[in-house]
Amino acid sequence: MTNSNANLSASEEKTAAIIASTEQTFTVAALYHFAKIEEPDQKKNPLMALCRAENIVGTLILAEEGINGTISGPDDGVKAVLNHLKSWPNVDVIEVKYSYSENQNFNRMKIKIKDEIVTMGKPHIDPNTDAGTYVDPADWNDLIKRDDVLLIDTRNSFEFGVGHFKDAIDPITETFSEFPDWADLLATGPQKPSAVAMYCTGGIRCEKATVYMKQLGIDEVYHLKGGILKYLEEVPEEESLWEDECFVFDHRVSLKHGLVEGEYQLCYGCQQPISPADRKSPMFELGVSCPYCDDSLTNEDRARFRERQLQIRLSRERGEEHLKDNASKTPYKKSAQKPSVTK
Repeated sequence: MTNSNANLSASEEKTAAIIASTEQTFTVAALYHFAKIEEPDQKKNPLMALCRAENIVGTLILAEEGINGTISGPDDGVKAVLNHLKSWPNVDVIEVKYSYSENQNFNRMKIKIKDEIVTMGKPHIDPNTDAGTYVDPADWNDLIKRDDVLLIDTRNSFEFGVGHFKDAIDPITETFSEFPDWADLLATGPQKPSAVAMYCTGGIRCEKATVYMKQLGIDEVYHLKGGILKYLEEVPEEESLWEDECFVFDHRVSLKHGLVEGEYQLCYGCQQPISPADRKSPMFELGVSCPYCDDSLTNEDRARFRERQLQIRLSRERGEEHLKDNASKTPYKKSAQKPSVTK
């Protein structure tokens, strides 16, 4: 008997097996590629038309430096969009991390044209010519165990609070554009490292950060190929140095080993990721408040949020969808207190 999956990659075999097990599964593809994109604004409308035709939702960012984003939908539709992107000049290969969900995790499709596919604010950074050294997930543990390697999380501080690698440094940034200032202080300080290993969710931020670190004169600059998502997919949990869960910018909120959906939720009041322990706090009220925002909400805020939550509950009881049933994916507001983090 012929095995129809004989020529598939391990990732594609996993996709086929999951899709065969349930008709409700959506494929989620987190992707990026640094490449020279000619006239990205002219590519937006044809790409949007394809996404709509294939029932694909999510967010894609196009810039002259490349492509970045996450899309979700039927597996064939995701493949069609990826093949379309790969047909563009200079985009023959795209870094893609696949995961799967029984729910659609975006409300609509958005395509944005920006100056950078991930905003660092340094216009002369070019990962195509001067990035650091890739390290595969299978080799990552050995690297970060080295005494001379400083392990740096290039994500934002709220993401670090959800989960991080053991002994990683949190630069305590709210946006990636703040990272260069932190790196400047590190490189000019008395404890300038000779070797750094950096990581982020899917690989794009740490790849861009490696270019800047090399410009600052760091001797050895490494980054995790495929990011945290690829590590959680490939490294067995019993061998893992990852602690807790990984924040993602969609309705799943967080992922665990094997890219299984995690236990974090978003607070409707402040958009902060909240853990099961947070939800046991007396300051937590579903759809209203959590330990990070309870003391900053006005009475008017509470009344408004409670009314919204009531309408969501009534809509669910009627079997209807409510427009506000999914919180905005902006993870926090500056008025909310941020959790303490450990370097």
